[in-house]
Amino acid sequence: MIENRNFYIDGKWVAPLAPRDFAVIDPSTEEECAIISLGSDADTDRAVAAAKRAFQTWSRTTPESRLALVEKLLKIYERRAPDMAKAISLEMGAPIDMALESQAGAGSWHISNFIEAFRDFEFVRVPPGKASKDRISMEPIGVVGLITPWNWPMNQVTLKVVPAVLAGCTVVLKPSEIAPLSSMLFAEYMDEAGFPAGVFNLVNGDGAGVGTRLSTHPDVEMISFTGSTRAGIAITKASADSLKKVTLELGGKGANIVFADADKDAVKRGALHCFENTGQSCNAPTRMLVERPIYDAAVQTAKEIAETIGVASAHKTGDHIGPVVSELQFNKIQGLIQKGIDEGARLVAGGTGRPAGLNRGYFVRPTVFADVSNDMTIAREEIFGPVLSILPFDTEDEAVAIANETPYGLTNYVQSQDGQKRNRVGLKVKAGMVEMNGQSRSAGLPFGGIKASGRAREGGVWGIEEFLESKVVSGWAQDA
Repeated sequence: MIENRNFYIDGKWVAPLAPRDFAVIDPSTEEECAIISLGSDADTDRAVAAAKRAFQTWSRTTPESRLALVEKLLKIYERRAPDMAKAISLEMGAPIDMALESQAGAGSWHISNFIEAFRDFEFVRVPPGKASKDRISMEPIGVVGLITPWNWPMNQVTLKVVPAVLAGCTVVLKPSEIAPLSSMLFAEYMDEAGFPAGVFNLVNGDGAGVGTRLSTHPDVEMISFTGSTRAGIAITKASADSLKKVTLELGGKGANIVFADADKDAVKRGALHCFENTGQSCNAPTRMLVERPIYDAAVQTAKEIAETIGVASAHKTGDHIGPVVSELQFNKIQGLIQKGIDEGARLVAGGTGRPAGLNRGYFVRPTVFADVSNDMTIAREEIFGPVLSILPFDTEDEAVAIANETPYGLTNYVQSQDGQKRNRVGLKVKAGMVEMNGQSRSAGLPFGGIKASGRAREGGVWGIEEFLESKVVSGWAQDA
């Protein structure tokens, strides 16, 4: 049993002012694996005050000195990646091999990409055209509250902390209380790297407590949040009175459009992507739209994929999916699977209940529904579990209409060997990102959505600029 009730504030691990114990549950066993403390308003105020003091000097440091610390952080992160993988596997249920390669690996990948993006980053820019005697100064926004989720802990922590500190901001991080262990480990890395006191602070807590205090605190200039659309709306409202900048990376209901001329692995690739991380990814392609001539074959392929995916403890090595993160999440997914059955979708694989041989732990059967219509609950709500909905279409225009008929707009997918059609559809679907024929985004490109998926852009130059404000300076002395 891990016991760590302390917070990282002003360069030190400090005890909470009013301890409030919270048990972290191992989703593979349903047993307590750690005890932390949830922070209070006073703990949050202490962290914000430290960040505000540190901002006065940190914001004036040279970009080169900030870059050097991040480069040092990367080396520490890579050296201690096995520790990070163990923490993530324990707290949120990612199988240990996947936790090392993908979950912990996402953190080092993002840090590396930010280092490359920052090397040639310009803080004072010459405007285009006739404004050559003016300058645009990009300046750090101030103290930033970072609120991160449990499903990809280091993916989101590094996407926020690293560009913020590179930009010259100071931060207070509130990780998910469900999965706080990885972030507490990350705080150790920041400390070892030598970031000055107050630049990075961590306070554990829940959304109603620390999350709300950060969102309303007058000395916090910006909130960067990743999580549910419901929580994102609440944070935006809470932040309104203090006129904070709020960036949101929220949910998704990705459409994967599979045309009849798609490559032979398109359906398999889409189903596996849907089930990755036990379906707990906002950009998962959970709606598979299949052109009618290959519809029956696609349903059969998806069924076979679902039935061959292993489900086992996160502590076991191997190529399988683990549990979902919590009892609350397990019960929500079970209810939505039942809703799909009740509303008339055809269940072709999986269903309610745990997989055979697993009577403890938050394990969900990989589930496939066919003959889904876009007005069904399972086609409209983000399930955040290993559940794939398959919908037929007859024409390109119909596919685009179905894809766009959703409140969300994070990632859509297009599968076709016809390049012109692929490009055409990629431009028509409404989303912040479109992936075609299994080709992922290149390193350094932004991640983010539109509509109910939020409008943040995380990663690369775009991710750094989120933490900066532009100032126009006219009459710039050319020879100064």
